[in-house]
Amino acid sequence: MTGKKLTHLDAKGRASMVDVSAKKVTARTATARGRIVMEPETLALITGGGLAKGNALEVARLAGIMAAKKTSDLIPLCHPLAISKVSVDFKPDAKKNCIEVEATVKLSGQTGVEMEALTAVSVACLTIYDMAKAVDRSMQIDNIRLTHKAGGKSGTYKAK
Repeated sequence: MTGKKLTHLDAKGRASMVDVSAKKVTARTATARGRIVMEPETLALITGGGLAKGNALEVARLAGIMAAKKTSDLIPLCHPLAISKVSVDFKPDAKKNCIEVEATVKLSGQTGVEMEALTAVSVACLTIYDMAKAVDRSMQIDNIRLTHKAGGKSGTYKAK
């Protein structure tokens, strides 16, 4: 990381929104993943449609999509973006008693969508927690991370 600097600080160390006006408009994509770990019975309720509040995964999908679109309202120095596509997908894992959450965000623009993908995953996991907390308050949200990004000056990133 030698030679790298924090882009959201100005020369005096003050918080600053990055000026992207001179950047080229390019196709940009980011994918993030995370998971929510729960009791086996909770996972069975969620995947079997047995929650009193309704279909937790579809509510969480909508929440994640909405969160991606509102990221700049939540993270102070994020740019408001004209997002082209948000997808939020779930993979229940009975062996690990968890639901893996993956979000992909796309646009053509002057700045990336990493924060939008991470926000979508975070809020989708929080929504699953909210939907199932009446039966399992011990659920844990973890391992939220960027797994892929493409586009822009820095090119492609793929997590190891």
